[in-house]
Parts: sequence; structure tokens; C-alpha cells
Amino acid sequence: MSVDRSRLRDTVNYLREVRPIDPAEIQEYFDEAPHPAVVKQALRDEAFDLDLIEREDGTFVPASDAPVSPPGWEPEGLPSEYERVVVDRLVDRFGLDWADGQSGDDLREAVRRLKADYFHGNPVEYDETAALGYAVYHLPDYYAAMGYVLDDLAENSDLPRKLRVLDVGAGTGGPALALCDYLARGAEGDDEGPPLVEYHAIEPSPAADLLEDLLDETPRNVHTTIHRETAEAFDPESLGEIDLLSFCNVLSELNDPEATAERYLDAVADDGTLLGIAPADLETATGLRGVERALAKPDSGPSVYSPTLRLWPGEAPSDRGWSFDVRPEVEAPRMQRQLDEGERGERGSERDDPGTFTKTTVQFAYTLLRPDGKRRTPVVASAERHAKAAESERHVSNRIDLLTVKLSPDLSRQGERQREYGADPNPLFKIGDGSEQVEHYAVLTQHTELNRALGEAAYGAVLSIENALALWNDDEEAYNLVVDGETVVDLVVP
Repeated sequence: MSVDRSRLRDTVNYLREVRPIDPAEIQEYFDEAPHPAVVKQALRDEAFDLDLIEREDGTFVPASDAPVSPPGWEPEGLPSEYERVVVDRLVDRFGLDWADGQSGDDLREAVRRLKADYFHGNPVEYDETAALGYAVYHLPDYYAAMGYVLDDLAENSDLPRKLRVLDVGAGTGGPALALCDYLARGAEGDDEGPPLVEYHAIEPSPAADLLEDLLDETPRNVHTTIHRETAEAFDPESLGEIDLLSFCNVLSELNDPEATAERYLDAVADDGTLLGIAPADLETATGLRGVERALAKPDSGPSVYSPTLRLWPGEAPSDRGWSFDVRPEVEAPRMQRQLDEGERGERGSERDDPGTFTKTTVQFAYTLLRPDGKRRTPVVASAERHAKAAESERHVSNRIDLLTVKLSPDLSRQGERQREYGADPNPLFKIGDGSEQVEHYAVLTQHTELNRALGEAAYGAVLSIENALALWNDDEEAYNLVVDGETVVDLVVP
């Protein structure tokens, strides 16, 4: 038996401010008196449009419009309930010894192939084995990274408790699971009640099967739909206004990422957000930044909310744009260790070093764009007080003051990457004010109490640097701002 949806909405609107809505009670408001279970399902189906959350006792109450508070996100690893879902799939597909023999070889080869394709910018294709292998390898760090990006919004009260999400290229669901857990944890610390989420995933590959199982573990007020279509074929405006549009680790896989992202941006609410994440590698990270710059033009389009703030109105950066964040490592889940240590079969490789199939580092590039022009902070530079990065050439060999954003961890500690950045033993940080045409780095040559903020500030922090020596690094074709005993660095915006 179906429920008259028009009558349902009228009944809810009549009762919502009076008392909790009980499906067993409101069945009496219908001529056909549907079963309470039918009414409850109808309420769930309409919950987002009716602004209703379901309580544990089975009744429904109005959702809060208060933003979500930051939950203090720093996960130690992938929650066990999600790992259990992946392992159950592996056992169903390959048996209890899934990490050994031919099945283990197939999974490891799939991970090797996908890593190589991502690194070289090749087209990426998933079959069921590849989806499972990549879930084992990447779910933990993708899960962790998403929450850290959401911090930028939540810390500024810009992450709504009720939101419609469109997750393009959702894969096996690491970012989606993090979003649900982040919202739920942030709501636990206040009295406003749980979040209300209408989550839509676009995922045409076999990864959608595992995603569907994982989404079954999400809270009751997360209403999920998987669209098994390509991003190019899907019409985002068919869903209504999107509050959070997510492109996580997928832009590099699209045929025309800039055009696709621009089309999807049209469906984002004025106060909504486009969120993009990419691996920290040069190819994918700079590709993400290229999409950001194509969309956020100085005279039109959305604003860069974070992290690559444009501190000079009307300016836009044109440097290489390799900027990424590094966060605490996560623990390798048991399924990763099993894959890493599994007994190789006839086609197994002897070249794998221990740890090849464990992924504990959390390194990522990201962007947040807003159609309404809002930025994480309204702070801007002043021509009377600050040197502009676009004009660094005329300041070489002089000491200057600047307002800038910290756009990397200490690159002298980044292993192989230090060769790309020309890092030396001194702490080295990429910086930018949104006008830079080539790379700018702050080089800390002498530690003092007055410049300690350079090393201690978080990624994306706005810094005031006074009396830094501007030099041109001919070998690396970049500007170095030398921070020494005469330099003062202050934290302007954390």
C-alpha cells in the first residue's frame, strides 16, 4: 500500500512544531490507514525535503539548521566496521585465503597497475578485482584526508548540518564514509541533533558494488543513492541545488576535467561548496590546481575559499602550483598487512619490498571553491604594507614585507620531493599570495622566537612576514624568501 505524499506533507507540516511525528499515530490521518511501517518508509523517503531526522525511537523531528562543529578529526585508521565489509567482499570473491596465491597476485598486480596509471596520468579502468585491491590500499588514507579538508569549512561554521551531496567518481567510498562520520561526530558535541544528508554518488565502475555495501554502514539520517553513470553523462541539475559537490581523486580520470567541473558547478547552491581532492603527486596535484584556476577566474566564477587564498583582489597565480598537505600517518589495517605479506603464487613478484601494499601516509592536495565569493578569511594584502609576489623581480636582493599563505609542509623533510623543490637542509616551505607567476619558497636559515610561526603554522595559514631577504634561485627558477634572525613572522589567520 502506498501513502498519499501530499497528505503526508500536509500532516507533517501541521504536527512538526507540536510534537514528534510518530508513524503509528499519523496513519490515522490517511483515509486508507496504511500500516505504520509503510508510513515510516514514506517519511524516510521524504525526510530531506521535509527537513526531518529520525530518532532512535522511530519518531521524526525537525532537523536543525545549525552548522556542524569540528569534531577534532585525527583518525588513527580506518574504522573496523568498514574494513569488515571489504574483507567480507574479498572472502566472497576469492575465499578465506584471498591474500595468497593467484588471487593475492591478481590483487597486488591491480594495485601496481592503478598506481602506475595514476602516476603517469593514464586512463584508469576498474574491474571487480581492481576495485577490491584499491579499496584495501587506499580506503584508510582517503578516509583520513577527507575529514581534514572538511575542517576548513567546519571551523568557519560553513559546513551545514543539512546538506545535499553529489560525490562525482565516488569509487569505493573512502571520502563518503569520512563525510558521514565527520558530520556525526561533529553533531555529538552539541545539542542540535544529528545531521541530515541526501548523498548521491556517481560511480559507473564495479567499485559501486562495494560502495553500496559500505554505505549500508552509515547513520540512519544519511539517505544514499548511487547513480551508475559516467560523470559526463549525468545531469547534476536533476537533483536540485547541491550543497557539497565532491570531486575526490577523480579529476585526473576525466576526459575534460575543467569542462566537467564547470558544468557541475552550475548545480551548486550559491552558499554551497565544490570540494576537490587529489593525491599529492606532481601530476595529479597540479592537475587539480589547473582546474581550480580555470574555474576561479579573477573577474568571474567562484572564489577560492581555501587553501590557496588570493590575497590580492583581481590577481590570480600562474606558477606550477604544486601544493599539498601532510597529516599524521594512519595505521595499516589488517587487510593491508595480509595483502602485503600474502604468499606469492606462480605469477607473484619477488621484487616487492615489505610495506609495498600498506599505505599509511596521508598526503593530499585539495581545493574548496564557493559560488558566493566567500573565502575562509576576508584578509587581503595592502599595497602600502606588502610586496606582491607578482612583482618579486624588482625586490631581489632587498628585504621586504609580505602577506602570504603557507602552502606546504617542510619540504626539506619530504624525501624524494626535495629534489623537485630544490630543498636544502634548511626548512623550506612553499608560500603564495595568489599573484605568484613562479614558485616562491620561504627558507628558514635561523630559528628565533620571532619567526617560529613559519614552522609551526598549519597548512593554509595566512602569515605576515616582515624583513625577509628576497633572492632568485637560478637553479630552481624560483624566488627564495630568506627568513633569518632579522625576520619577524606572525600568524594572521590560523
